[in-house]
Amino acid sequence: MSVNFDTSGLPTPCYIIDEARLIHNLEILKGVQDRTGAKILLAQKAFSCYHVYPLIAQYISGTACSGLFEAKLGYEEMGKENHVFSAAYRESEIDEIISCCGHIIFNSFSQLDRYRDRVLAAGKKIGLRINPEYSTQEGHEIYDPCSPVSRLGITRRNFRENDLDGVSGLHFHTLCEQNSDDLESTLNAIEEKFGDILPKMEWINFGGGHHITRDDYDIPRLERCIKRMQEKYGLEVFLEPGEAVALNAGWLVTEVLDLTENDMPIAILDTSAACHMPDVLEMPYRPPLVDSGRAWEKEFTYRLGSQTCLAGDSIGEYSFDKPLNIGDRLVFGDMAIYSMVKNNTFNGMPLPEIILMKKDGTLQQLRKFGYSDFRERL
Repeated sequence: MSVNFDTSGLPTPCYIIDEARLIHNLEILKGVQDRTGAKILLAQKAFSCYHVYPLIAQYISGTACSGLFEAKLGYEEMGKENHVFSAAYRESEIDEIISCCGHIIFNSFSQLDRYRDRVLAAGKKIGLRINPEYSTQEGHEIYDPCSPVSRLGITRRNFRENDLDGVSGLHFHTLCEQNSDDLESTLNAIEEKFGDILPKMEWINFGGGHHITRDDYDIPRLERCIKRMQEKYGLEVFLEPGEAVALNAGWLVTEVLDLTENDMPIAILDTSAACHMPDVLEMPYRPPLVDSGRAWEKEFTYRLGSQTCLAGDSIGEYSFDKPLNIGDRLVFGDMAIYSMVKNNTFNGMPLPEIILMKKDGTLQQLRKFGYSDFRERL
């Protein structure tokens, strides 16, 4: 992994959105749409930098939302297909959500009963999220919607097949950073449990978690899965990947502030796992770092940590060909997805500036954050 930009004059920390890589991903997704007729939506929970929505809108069909704020953002900034799913909707927000979205997906029959008439009166489409109770993930229960303790989706034993008035589609989201073989096996489970319901529907949403733009992703198998639902049941097919849209399309540039030592050399950076890349602590996730290796793989190994007071605010252990020095710039990869939408100002840490690197290599500042952004949150 390498970078083609000069880090010396950049503010740190800063996120850089790589327009060329974003377009690369979007062209792959558009190809799937064009060949199958399926519609691909940006899951805004992974990437919601609306400054590039006009670009994204040139390639895919719209946005997928998790609540009112994302619904408004997709409606205002993308202005195309807008689908929403929430585990539960608030009475005070549902009417505005309906006004922004064409497809409203419910997580339970109680929510369906409560809001069905209002959705239908607005001329919008209703979907139900199902839980096929078929897990394809190992070791990441926090991201497994099919785990035994999941609150997401209606299981077959709780599915009221005689209460589908106005329901035109089904939605499932069971994958996380997975290939199309897991989608294929999930569809088998859905047909086994909900095969009698599918012919009654007009559309099906495959949810997210499809790593379509990863180099080893099996796109032909994905397209067979799409066509299977189209040809067997006559369903319109939607997918709502988030990561696949901006996978490997972002960088985080940081500076070494200090070098200390405990059980090993430690580099203190002006970025934070807890604040700027929370998946490092939640997953755990090891972000790629330009010109580095695993611990002890190269001659000089450091634990990379933050300025914060959280003792465990460590990004990980990385090795380098030469010693680090105070003032060195480090560049983490794959920082467009989830990092920006999850970041926070714990400990008063500044939010990284957001910069767009155009495909011609020029840099455009999109957002700069300061003290007022920290202060006004509370």
